[in-house]
Amino acid sequence: MRQFVPVQILLASIAFALLGLSGCGYHTLGAATHLPPDVKTLSVPVFATRTEAYHTETVMTQAVIREFATRTRLRVTPDADTDADAVLHGTILKETVAPLTYNSATQQSSSFLVTVVASVTLTGRDGKVLYENKNYVFRQQYQSTINLPSFFEESPAAVERLSRDFARQLVADVLEGF
Repeated sequence: MRQFVPVQILLASIAFALLGLSGCGYHTLGAATHLPPDVKTLSVPVFATRTEAYHTETVMTQAVIREFATRTRLRVTPDADTDADAVLHGTILKETVAPLTYNSATQQSSSFLVTVVASVTLTGRDGKVLYENKNYVFRQQYQSTINLPSFFEESPAAVERLSRDFARQLVADVLEGF
């Protein structure tokens, strides 16, 4: 004996499924939940640094500017522009390089881990904090070159990869509201 589902139950099931999908959180590109609708320009001055590492603040700032320019409709400027609708200030709090593996034959470390801790604050023109995270922690591993004639410093490339990962996460956090 075959049982049929009444049409009303079927329609109600479809309606509930559509209702559930409508609240899933998807939105159009550039619709930032932390940004008021009147924010059209974003200033991202060079990150401050409390470390002695060379050039990391510039690489991280450039990655953030590139990511905001790519993923939003905002006009992004590297200047500490007082006319910008919002300003993103970043500070590199800590940068460390630690050996990960040790080659017993050469008695040298063969891979390293770069760790960067950063603080970011996004403020509106009125000084209101729109987004803040005081403890971003990102890590990137790199291999050391053992052959001295062909030595190539891998640390800057690791910092660039780390900066791209940081920028992707930061922009996602600002846009998606996590």
